[in-house]
Amino acid sequence: MKNVNDIIIAHRGESFDAPENTLAAINLAWERGASAVEIDVHMTKDKQIVVIHDEDTARVSNRKMIIKKSFFKELKELDTGSFKNEKWKGEHISSLQEVLKTVPGYGRLIIEIKSNSDLLDRLKIELAKSKLKNSQIEIIAFDSSTLAKAKRIMPEYRMLWLLDLDYYLPWWLIWKSKNSLIKKAKQLNFDGVDVWAGKLLTKDFITAFKNSDLLVYTWTVNSPQKSELLIRQGIDGITTDRAAWITEQINKNL
Repeated sequence: MKNVNDIIIAHRGESFDAPENTLAAINLAWERGASAVEIDVHMTKDKQIVVIHDEDTARVSNRKMIIKKSFFKELKELDTGSFKNEKWKGEHISSLQEVLKTVPGYGRLIIEIKSNSDLLDRLKIELAKSKLKNSQIEIIAFDSSTLAKAKRIMPEYRMLWLLDLDYYLPWWLIWKSKNSLIKKAKQLNFDGVDVWAGKLLTKDFITAFKNSDLLVYTWTVNSPQKSELLIRQGIDGITTDRAAWITEQINKNL
């Protein structure tokens, strides 16, 4: 069995306790011993890659600005901490470069591409500037064509295909089509899948992908009991809002 700490991934940093995708949340995750942090990226009007989940700032600040139509300098002036708690007032949207500099030597940064493939050329440049090893960077996306393009131009990084199929289709229908998902992932040279933690994520489902040499991650799990079960079933990565707490709880029981 893998080390629990190597399986747990901090979702947008330690986002249960700190404002998601901010340096505060990301640094808190590293400080608490996380081995991996997941972030989301978009590209600004002036071609800067910034770390934020939504396509605009309405949910995390008191002003709505559309990322792709705004300059980084404008976005950086927004307070993206107070929505969580007043003690985080002054946190702001960070660039990918700022976040890359926080990653410790043992850490992995999992980058979710939230927009289309327009940012890939810029992303390649930004990652090349980093001093991180290739093994410390992983890229995920829902759009298979965007991820396939990313794999073509950046084959040195792991790529995992995000699947939220339980949201839209009956789990039994997805189960029947799992072989086609495996086939597509292999054809596009993906290294694995990152699956929503719904009904389809059974031991047999996980095993089927792993038997095809595909990694299997899941999102978003905040229950220690469910996390323990998934680990016993062979999951490779669990994305959670409470990375440190989940790790502590699991280690008490395993």
